[in-house]
Amino acid sequence: MGISVNGIDIPDAAIQQELPHHQHAGNPLKQSVHEVVLRTVLLHEADRLEIAAGDDDARIEALFAQEVHVPEADEATCATFYRNQPQRFTNGEMVEARHILFQVTPSVPLELLRETGEAVLAELRIHPERFAELAREYSNCASGTVGGNLGQLMRGQTVPEFEALVFRLPAGELADRLLETRFGLHIVQVLRRIEGKVVPFEAVKAQIADNLSRQSWQRAVHQYMQILVGRADIQGVMLEGSETPLVQ
Repeated sequence: MGISVNGIDIPDAAIQQELPHHQHAGNPLKQSVHEVVLRTVLLHEADRLEIAAGDDDARIEALFAQEVHVPEADEATCATFYRNQPQRFTNGEMVEARHILFQVTPSVPLELLRETGEAVLAELRIHPERFAELAREYSNCASGTVGGNLGQLMRGQTVPEFEALVFRLPAGELADRLLETRFGLHIVQVLRRIEGKVVPFEAVKAQIADNLSRQSWQRAVHQYMQILVGRADIQGVMLEGSETPLVQ
């Protein structure tokens, strides 16, 4: 069975035309099919509501403008967001850190790697002065040649889980556990902290309001599209929001 929306067949040519836009997706063909189907659902709804505009993109934008409404973020909501996420509004915050990386490879079982990392960490708890020596001996990172020193780091320069740990540790403290990231297992120590300066609320209030409104609008659009998909008669593919099983 082919793919159709509300009784109208979707030609293969439409999916082929969409395909180049999704080459970096995990499944380019599936993503292309979904995009074409969703676009068709939206255009059918624009037809039903008699929304006219210059082209299909403009008609979809006009549909959203007419049907999707979200309140603007008020000052109290913005202030709460500002208080709860101070790191977002701090400039100049840096840490000097070092680590020992035990890299995961196909030839080394994770459990063996973890045992080695735990043994090195236990040694450092007793003899912290050996950090540079053990980094040179064990670390699979190029920083091992300089004792594991990563230099001064700002937010956004490392993977999120590594950043969360180093910006939480006090200066001089060795993390009490191995940190697992996509690169492997790390022993981490913060050598020095440079505290940043918090930007005043008034300077970022408009930016916060814009970001919160955009997030609310994106959630509302997603919910609206789920409703439309649930109402549509879609055959040949399963989409989130559909009320009945569809043939794959």
